[in-house]
Amino acid sequence: MPGLGTVINVAAILLGGLGGLLFGRLISEGCQETLTRVCGVCVIFIGMGGALSGMLSVEGGTLSSGRSLLLAASLVPGAFLGELLDLETGIERFGGWLKIKTGSAGDRRFVEGFVTASLTVCIGAMAIIGAIQDGIFGDISILAAKAVLDCVIVMIMTCSLGKGCIFSALPVAAFQGTITVLARLIRPLMTDAALWNLSLVGSVLIFCVGVNLVWEKRVRVANLLPALVISAGLAFPPLAL
Repeated sequence: MPGLGTVINVAAILLGGLGGLLFGRLISEGCQETLTRVCGVCVIFIGMGGALSGMLSVEGGTLSSGRSLLLAASLVPGAFLGELLDLETGIERFGGWLKIKTGSAGDRRFVEGFVTASLTVCIGAMAIIGAIQDGIFGDISILAAKAVLDCVIVMIMTCSLGKGCIFSALPVAAFQGTITVLARLIRPLMTDAALWNLSLVGSVLIFCVGVNLVWEKRVRVANLLPALVISAGLAFPPLAL
């Protein structure tokens, strides 16, 4: 059944969030702060691993790197466009609306948790490839694997950032659900080169999310989201890099 993968993914996020909420009540504020930093370090290495796998290669027994130009060509105009659109503020406003509607006005970290968790579980090639496979072939294997990862990530984040993280299930449902519905239209555009580019730039954005968790907010990651679209476009002639 098309869409089953996203349903499982959303359910896993809710389960992880509820587990984190229950466990988070049993630990001290200092421990929660430490968990936030540890979670940030984990996210940094997840992003770093994805980025390095896309940039490094072994040729003739020698390690070489590349695709730096792709990063610059995607991130610089993507950041400029994102700042013009001010996507970060829009997501934060939605988080603020959720905060009020869910009776969480006293939760000072609700919006931070929502934005951080949403960006972490939505960005990445697994979400796009998995949703396309689910929509066309009914193959949920990639989204099922992503669901397990998201469950653990959201559980840890909820322990430290609160219940705002649980509501990251909403953008996941909207994003992956839309791709699943439009899968047959999107599939011709998702060439191997486009997916490689998306994976590389998405990994860098995930790295930035981790940086924000460890050193508090320094990068407006949501305003970098247009870089994902640009990176996919740079996979096609005459712009291919």
